[in-house]
Amino acid sequence: MPELLVRLVDDAAVFPPGNAPLPVAVAAHRDHRDAWYARLVGPLVIPASMVGDLIGGAGAGLADRLTSALLPGTEIGLIGDGGIDSLPDAVRALDGGRVVLRQVEVAVARRGEDPQPGLTRLAGLATGWPGVTCFAEIPLSWGLMAALDTVAAARAGGADVWPKFRTGGLAAELFPTPADLAAVICACRDRGLRFKLTAGLHHAVRNTDPGTGFVHHGFLNVLVAAAVAAEGGDTAAVAAVLSGTDPAPLVERAAGILFRPRPLWTGFGSCSIPEPLADLRGYGLL
Repeated sequence: MPELLVRLVDDAAVFPPGNAPLPVAVAAHRDHRDAWYARLVGPLVIPASMVGDLIGGAGAGLADRLTSALLPGTEIGLIGDGGIDSLPDAVRALDGGRVVLRQVEVAVARRGEDPQPGLTRLAGLATGWPGVTCFAEIPLSWGLMAALDTVAAARAGGADVWPKFRTGGLAAELFPTPADLAAVICACRDRGLRFKLTAGLHHAVRNTDPGTGFVHHGFLNVLVAAAVAAEGGDTAAVAAVLSGTDPAPLVERAAGILFRPRPLWTGFGSCSIPEPLADLRGYGLL
């Protein structure tokens, strides 16, 4: 697996639009872990509200099936679907079990809300979770740059926390423009922050969904844009890469950095591992 692509895609099979039942997702994740492309795949990501199901709270039959399907040491990521204050119980429930908790992700504010209180709360929790990386989902709205300053300060204080941004959803305003996303990427670079993205990254190259008319960012665009930013490119240069719909220059640039560590971007979650895998193979990057 080329270094640029290692752990690029978290397995978010239980989330929309895939919505796989948990037993199906667990079995499929084991197959991914045994496959030739295993190093492309990050943790199995589940909502915090499903932890009881995963460790046996939903009845013996389901618990037995899940336990037998999970490889010892399976890495798990938790999404705080019940908010920040629901996370401590979920983290404790996984402690010392068959799985290994690697990351926690949670929205620290709604659009238009001040993200600072949520960031402060999450950073405080993160210091008590050694070995767990926390991703603070920050709205791309008011207070964003100050929030990034707070994340940088929290990291300097020992909290393993990074920013996360939403790049899609069920409404047009959830899809940031290339200029807006470029500004965020450059702002993270300037503060020494890696970032995660979520939603909308279904294909390698920027494209329009024929059903909704929404224009989706391409994950290959983001890979190359992050590299341009890491090399000192300005917001306009990064935005130009994010705007591109011609795969040829993106593939050429990605091929040139394929065996280097991925700069700035930690990766993204996908409800379908086969989709990004097929695109990467189709463009000759695997």
